[in-house]
This record gives sequence, structure tokens and C-alpha cells, in this order.
Amino acid sequence: MSRRSGILEFAVLGLLREAPMHGYELRKRLNTSLGIFRAFSYGTLYPCLKTLVANGWLIEETGSAPEDALAASLAGRRAKIVYRLTAEGKQRFEELLSHTGPDSWEDEHFAARFAFFGQTEREVRMRVLEGRRSRLEERLEKMRASLARTRERLDDYTLELQRHGMESVEREVRWLNELIESERAGRDRRESPSDGAAQQGNTSGAADGLPRRQDGEPSGPATSPDPSDGTDK
Repeated sequence: MSRRSGILEFAVLGLLREAPMHGYELRKRLNTSLGIFRAFSYGTLYPCLKTLVANGWLIEETGSAPEDALAASLAGRRAKIVYRLTAEGKQRFEELLSHTGPDSWEDEHFAARFAFFGQTEREVRMRVLEGRRSRLEERLEKMRASLARTRERLDDYTLELQRHGMESVEREVRWLNELIESERAGRDRRESPSDGAAQQGNTSGAADGLPRRQDGEPSGPATSPDPSDGTDK
């Protein structure tokens, strides 16, 4: 299984854990909720769905109601196939959700993992965030070294592009630092009995592990660096 197909499998299982869907609904959710899948087509999604069905992780159901299937039959159309997660599929998704290896730190896989952080254990979130931060710090060091070596040979526009890439990585590192500190603060409050009353009086804080703005809303993700910039190669 390729890395991209593994990401797609994870995302499909995660979305179907929320509710059964047919193929069009799934593709729409992948495009709107998980923007990293905008380039995926039906020709990519349906083979993935067939594989998940063959593995016993999904089942196919015809239509959402008997009258829907009848209407489709009378109109000479195929009834919509609805995909539902099986118990085995739920177990498979939970296994993938607990994975914290290097793949979960990469650009596309991290974005998919972050989208399902609400269903992820706190300790797993911490390991993924810390791994992602470590990966980006390594990338940033390489970018700085590359820029130092080639600065004199770059024209002004290429130099600005290099700086823009570095700034994007630096912003994400700062964002990750905020998330990690919020996760740690939430864990400390949970583990400290003396803080119980204070925690009950502050339910609008970082209980979900997300840093908060002054208006109480969670801070949004920083703009991810373009993985195609090639500066970390």
C-alpha cells in the first residue's frame, strides 16, 4: 500500500465512523473537511472503497430506504450504494488512530491525523505533535543551511521564495509549540486533584487541547508549508 492510499484509507474509515455515506458524500467530505484530498478523483476513491469492503472493514448497502431503491429501479438507474463501517472497520480505524510513527509526522498524513484529533487519545496527540515539531525543526535547519550556502548565487525573487518557505515552517513550529503547551497544561490540570475546582470553573479553556484566543475561540491551524518547495531535500 502506498503512503497516499494509506492516508485515504484512514480518512475514509474516520469519516464513516461518524455516519454511513455514499461515494459522492464521501468525496465531498474529503474535499471540504480534509482539503488535502482535493486532487483525489472517483477513480482513486472507489478502488479504495472496494478494498475496504473486501477486507471486511466496510459493508455496502443499497439506498437509504426501500422507496429509494424502487424509484431508482423504475427510472432505470442504479440505486446509490451506501458504505457503512463494520465492527472490524472501527477496530482498524482505532489501530490507525493510535499509530505515532514517522509517517504520522509527514505533511499530508499529519493534516489527516490532526483532522481526527478529537477522537484521539491525549498521549497519542502529544506524541504526534512532538514528532511533527521535531520533523519541522530538522527541515528548518536544512533550509537555513541551504540558504547560507546558496545565498550569493540566488536572484532577489528566488531568495524571497526561500525566505517565504522558511517563514511558513517557522510559523507552524510556533503553532505546534502552542498546541503542545496546551496539551501539557490540560494533562497537568487533569492529574492535579488540587486544581479540580479551578478546572470545573474554566470549562471554556483548553480542555480540548487547543490554544484559545482572547475571545475564547480555538486558534486555527497555521498555514502549512508547501511540501513541494524542495528545500529540505
